Amino acid sequence: MRDRRQMFSIIIIVLLLISGALLAGDGPVVDGGVTALSAPAANIAEGGEHNSLGHTLPLWSIIPFIGILLSIAIFPLVAEHFWHRHFGKVSAFWGLAFAVPFLMAYGSEAIHEILHVYLLEYIPFIILLWALYTVAGAILVKGAPVGVPSNNLVVLIIGTALASWIGTTGAAMVLIRPFIKMNAYRKSKVHLIVFFIFLIANVGGSLTPLGDPPLFLGFLQGVEFFWTFNLFTEMMFVAVILLFVFFAYDSYMFRKEGWHEKMHLKETHFDLPDDMADDMVIAEDVEEEDAKTHQKTTKVYRIEIKGLFNAVFLLGVIGGVLFSGYMRLGEVSVLGIHMPVEGIIRDLFLVAMGLLSLKFTPMGSEMRRGNDFNWFPIQEVAKLFAGIFITIIPALAMLKAGMAGHLDFIIAAVEKPWHYFWITGALSSFLDNAPTYLVFLNTAMGKFGQSVQWMMTDGAIFLKAISTGAVFFGAMTYIGNAPNFMVKSIAEQANIKMPSFFGYMAYSVLLLGITFVLVTFVFF
Repeated sequence: MRDRRQMFSIIIIVLLLISGALLAGDGPVVDGGVTALSAPAANIAEGGEHNSLGHTLPLWSIIPFIGILLSIAIFPLVAEHFWHRHFGKVSAFWGLAFAVPFLMAYGSEAIHEILHVYLLEYIPFIILLWALYTVAGAILVKGAPVGVPSNNLVVLIIGTALASWIGTTGAAMVLIRPFIKMNAYRKSKVHLIVFFIFLIANVGGSLTPLGDPPLFLGFLQGVEFFWTFNLFTEMMFVAVILLFVFFAYDSYMFRKEGWHEKMHLKETHFDLPDDMADDMVIAEDVEEEDAKTHQKTTKVYRIEIKGLFNAVFLLGVIGGVLFSGYMRLGEVSVLGIHMPVEGIIRDLFLVAMGLLSLKFTPMGSEMRRGNDFNWFPIQEVAKLFAGIFITIIPALAMLKAGMAGHLDFIIAAVEKPWHYFWITGALSSFLDNAPTYLVFLNTAMGKFGQSVQWMMTDGAIFLKAISTGAVFFGAMTYIGNAPNFMVKSIAEQANIKMPSFFGYMAYSVLLLGITFVLVTFVFF
């Protein structure tokens, strides 16, 4: 064990030194090779012009980001036990593999950038997810309908409609556990979760800034709140295709498993496992024959929602997000980072909503026990995205640098609406889709020399392409949108063996890829 720890330490040191050498290669060398502040940081200290990190960071600096993506993709396949025990350490390793040499090479500018990412992006991101996860986990649906294809289709339709109003994360967290319970008896369940991620955790969030983070950032940039309703046709086009494919495939699997021969709704009681039978709705009215009297009586199965008062806290979370979008209360400096006061109030309010939900529906309550609620899914997201948010710094900085960065070939490639749709989408599949949206929104305005107002009117096709690309393509990978990973984690805790990172992409590339090609020809 000691030898393994020593070997692990040596590997970390070697990788850090290599990364440091690569990063420092573009920084200044002072006094015979001692790395000091980078040129940009030195300029700041001297009151000179501030140069973007994206101008100076070498392309090699994205290696840790690639490393954490490959770790998420490969470790669960080749070392599943190790991954589930140590994924947090793996995330920390890649984060340090970038952060340490970054700090060595860029000094105070690196400190500022890292604090900026965590204080203004990561912490609010996790607080919002935690609040939605905590509140939604206290709403228990008892008597969920049996997961036959038609019922599953209805749930996906409802969830897709809800996602634009309570957010993709809110809708996913409210519905994922009832959806899993509905289908607990099914043998093939993976496709159910995959389409759930496609529709409820992503595509459904297209119609309002509440739905998905990129649209909320657009709202903060001046895109009118209800402008996103202009995406209704594109959203419905994708949703209808996916719902049709889902219903056809789910019906096929349902018949293949032989369930259609064992049940006929409204006539016979379906043979469910003992621990499920009392918690499912077979039909509104089911005739049962008493064994002694041989008389038939009608038993009514009802859907019951417990902990529904938590919807008040859920609305509170939504209200807090809207508050931060509409109000402008100035800024305060925290560790040198200018933080909007309304953002701090929002985060404190969201924490309060989560704590109130825990107070009125504590961990031992019937609602949380009925949902098999625990903290692992949010812990997994928090640890993995802590590494992703810091290692993503170079890639986003290079994109923001435009033609002056090492990713200038990407910026130069976007000219037509379909370019914006595919490039914004492809990058949103792996990078954080919110800043990616902003990069290409500003790229379009810069190229055309226009304002947000022009983007909403004469340039609407470009704004549509950027918006739909950022939202739709979030479904392409587990890390494309935060609720994707949370849904995956909750499903795995329910003993549903979800596909690997690349296995999931096999579904998304086939199903979504074809759909997005059709979107391109029809709309862009």
